[in-house]
Amino acid sequence: MVTREQLLDAGVTAAELQQRVRTGTLHRVHWGVYRVGHTAPSHEARYIAAVRACGRYALLSGRAAGYLHRLVKGAPPPPEVTTRTERRVRGLLTRRSPGLDRHDAALVRGIPVTTISRTLVDLARTLAYDDLARACHEAGALHGTTPEHVESVLARRPNARGAKRLRAILHGDAPILLSKLERRFYRELRGAVLLLPEWNQYIDGRVVDCRWPSRKLTVELDSYRYHRSRYAWERDRRREREARARGDDFRRFTYGDVFERTGEMLAELRPILTIERAGFRSQRRRNPA
Repeated sequence: MVTREQLLDAGVTAAELQQRVRTGTLHRVHWGVYRVGHTAPSHEARYIAAVRACGRYALLSGRAAGYLHRLVKGAPPPPEVTTRTERRVRGLLTRRSPGLDRHDAALVRGIPVTTISRTLVDLARTLAYDDLARACHEAGALHGTTPEHVESVLARRPNARGAKRLRAILHGDAPILLSKLERRFYRELRGAVLLLPEWNQYIDGRVVDCRWPSRKLTVELDSYRYHRSRYAWERDRRREREARARGDDFRRFTYGDVFERTGEMLAELRPILTIERAGFRSQRRRNPA
């Protein structure tokens, strides 16, 4: 991918540039931005072309940035670009952010992109709650992003849309349910009128599936898909040791426990997690179905 400015700086004349476009050596993507030699499908090529079409200080952002950082799943989203000044490029979604600075910039596969923390703040205004919760989880699991990292961006953007919802997810004020297994476990606890845990929270730098600090209990939910490798087995043993080191009782429940042996699982948890009706009403207000 190359720009008109780069070609002229390299000594290519305007006439030679037009000749190369006519012969297919250069393929125009946006005004002044060209692919060199081929048009093979590539979302990375689309993304870097979009950024270069928007000039200096432009950054890939939004869902496209989330996809590049592996926070958003599915097919590659269309490019979105954030710039300091107003930019209008046909076929591109662009946003103006005068406060955009070097603290918001990263480089992924050679593409200028918003940092993971800034990307989460941007995604908070567009993603559904569950998708935003998953993006926050992936940011921590894959990149070690912490609530403090995101808060540093929010401090510079106090009026960011979705900030309240994002903070609720980051600080455990709302349940973060990342899988079918977790959602079913959540429903079974509520149905049995048992105390609900803190979900997918960072403890000593690691994400813990479920924890009840007041009852000194940690629960890990194990699906076969993510717990069948030697690495996963070693990690699970380490998490159990860490839970016991902080003084927690530790339980591990499988897909079969949650979906097929529900009664046995609840019977094991009921002596630990039984709550009074008044406490249950308060809990319902904090964790609506």
